[in-house]
Order: sequence, then structure tokens, then C-alpha cells
Amino acid sequence: MKQNVLFLCTGNSCRSQMAEGLLRYLAGNRFEVVSAGTLPGGLNPNAVEAMREIGIDISQHCSKRVDRFLGQRFDYVITVCDLAKETCPVFPSTKSLWHWSFDDPAAVEGPPEERRAVFRRIRDEIADRIRSFIDEVQ
Repeated sequence: MKQNVLFLCTGNSCRSQMAEGLLRYLAGNRFEVVSAGTLPGGLNPNAVEAMREIGIDISQHCSKRVDRFLGQRFDYVITVCDLAKETCPVFPSTKSLWHWSFDDPAAVEGPPEERRAVFRRIRDEIADRIRSFIDEVQ
């Protein structure tokens, strides 16, 4: 039986989308995974590109409001930004609530290559946490 995971951030545009794609890619046989945002703002094209660079296609993902998942049972709810942690609704049947704090790559200003570098760094940090999570919850 697969465990259910919800990744949550504010905009559901970058970090939670990358986390969803990574967990599904690395251990989709063990986890049902979704992502949502407290204030969804649309999928960020830089997140799509950063994931495409490592062979993961999230281009068909869409931003979803967390309200859509209220009342559902999750084994793990994982917030990936500090604001989402502060505003996360209660999921009473959740087995475990985790918080992973990642910088917001969408907030970075500067030339396109500098912004892409930040998206890559955050993607790689999320991938490391996902791998640790997979090992820890076996």
C-alpha cells in the first residue's frame, strides 16, 4: 500500500512542484504524491526547466489550492517554505507533519543565468532531502 504525501508551499509554483516531481520519479512505486499551495500562483517555467535538465517532466503540473485536499488522509504533510508552515491548515488524520525550509528561487532577481542557477541549487537541495526522506521512512 502506497503512503500518501502532500508537499505544501505558498505559491505551489516551484519548491512543492519540484518536490512532487522528484518523489514521484524516485519512489513513485512507494508513494502517492501531490502538492498544493496556500496561495497558488501558477507553475513557474524556471522550475519546469530545472527539472527537465535532470530528466523529470513537470510541465503538465498545475498549481492547486491546499483547500482542495482538506479532509483527505495523508501519511506525510511536508511544508517546503516557512510561510506555508505558519499557515498550513490542520490535517487531523496526518501521520506526520514535516517542515523543510528552502529558499524561494522565484524571489531571486538578476540576470536569467543567475536565476536559473538558484533554481538548480534549490532543486538539488530538495532532491537530497527527498532521498533522505525515502531512506528514513522505509
